[in-house]
Amino acid sequence: MDLSSFALFLAAAFALAVLPGPGLLYVAARTLAGGRNEGLASSFGTALGGLAHVAAGAIGVSALMLASAEAFTVLKIAGAIYLVWLGLKTFRESHAVIDTRVEATGVHRAFREGIVVEALNPKTAAFFLAFLPQFVDPAAGPVWLQFLLLGVTSVTLNTAVDVVVAVLAARARAVAVARPTLLRRLRQGAGLAIASLGLSLVFARRPASL
Repeated sequence: MDLSSFALFLAAAFALAVLPGPGLLYVAARTLAGGRNEGLASSFGTALGGLAHVAAGAIGVSALMLASAEAFTVLKIAGAIYLVWLGLKTFRESHAVIDTRVEATGVHRAFREGIVVEALNPKTAAFFLAFLPQFVDPAAGPVWLQFLLLGVTSVTLNTAVDVVVAVLAARARAVAVARPTLLRRLRQGAGLAIASLGLSLVFARRPASL
């Protein structure tokens, strides 16, 4: 991947990482309920769960590419359209109240639950399959390796943000839920950013480029 494409990927991945969605708020709520250590444990648990999706996606996308370049193109276009839909949905639901009430469970259980929650989340799998292939260039090298590296980078960014949220939530116990207006504005901005990214990828990526 050339530097400009990788820079675009990093910008998009970071914007998505800071989106105050259910995953991030789950970490915040876990911290509020059980303290910083429990929040950090849940962050690393969700990271492992996310890596499971990345590994599965790398195998699946690579197999699809080997089977049919046209099918891979269809996946990229469908993924871009999915991002537009996800962005609009995020913006439309920015006023919705997200339930973040959880009980303290202990560090080890928080870690295990984080893995299970993320690994069994079909939305995470769908998102990776929609987002990462947009930045994969079959001419640049093995598709599975590109997908894996992009996925690990994305999970790392998500985990870094989750860790920051856990630390902040531990310091100011209600920081994640005490400012609903700010969360709503952030969700609206993130929704528009996701939709814009999807639109740009729909029109920028052509079958002939594969």
